[in-house]
Amino acid sequence: MQTLTSEVYLEGLVFGECPRWHGGALWLSDMFGGRVLRSTGPAQAETVLTLPGGRPSGLAFLDDGSLLVVSMQDRKLLRRWPDGRVEPFADLAPHVTGDINDMVRAPDGGVFVGNFGFDLFGGGEGRLTNLHHVDAQGRVREVASELNFPNGMVVTPDRSTLIVAETFAHRLTAFDIRDGGLHNRRVFATLGDYAPDGICLDAAGAVWVSAFVGDAYLRVEQGGRITHQVPTPGRRAVACNLGGTDGRTLFMVTADTDVERLARGDSSARVETVQVQIAGAGSP
Repeated sequence: MQTLTSEVYLEGLVFGECPRWHGGALWLSDMFGGRVLRSTGPAQAETVLTLPGGRPSGLAFLDDGSLLVVSMQDRKLLRRWPDGRVEPFADLAPHVTGDINDMVRAPDGGVFVGNFGFDLFGGGEGRLTNLHHVDAQGRVREVASELNFPNGMVVTPDRSTLIVAETFAHRLTAFDIRDGGLHNRRVFATLGDYAPDGICLDAAGAVWVSAFVGDAYLRVEQGGRITHQVPTPGRRAVACNLGGTDGRTLFMVTADTDVERLARGDSSARVETVQVQIAGAGSP
């Protein structure tokens, strides 16, 4: 296993989440900072959306260039149009039993959205939960059940497979995408002591995993072999994405916190980067 060393890209976050490379820039949520940021270079960031008292999380771009944003606490998706207008897009509150969290574009132009399943920050008892699809018109339907804290998600470039990080099960789970639903559930990789949070996919089909429990970023092949690691000692590994001009910059969000401290808003986060050999799936 090869060990890589990161460098600091952006500081001053409370708790960063869901980095996305889009339109030549890095976009990410500062969940407990109540804002969505866009960065075009190291130490540069502009706020493109604020959610006073809210918690932005998952991000996804639609075909028309508008940005969907998970508003965790009220369990809704918001739509930010390219001209900056913001309006409601979908209400998942009637469908879920915990805060909604990560999100990924679906092949049909909609999105897949996960949820905690219980009140994590309020000390609720853990339970299995479901995964939802929201179409381009904002209609919600359940597509999978009995997931153990579904978190980061990726869709393969051929649009045939969804991979989901099940944080509390310490595994990556895959589904076939067909006929408007998810089928053939299977284990992509088991991760032992590592608890996965955000994930991204590279062009060789391996998954970069943010190990929130384990303080490291890991490149994991199907079957579970770990080929690379980026240690983040003393900092939680939260979420990652491959981007940059050649798709070979791994953007990694880290945070000095834990679940109990985070519930109190006690957190300090930053984005780190490392150059990798294999570009992100779908990169130039």
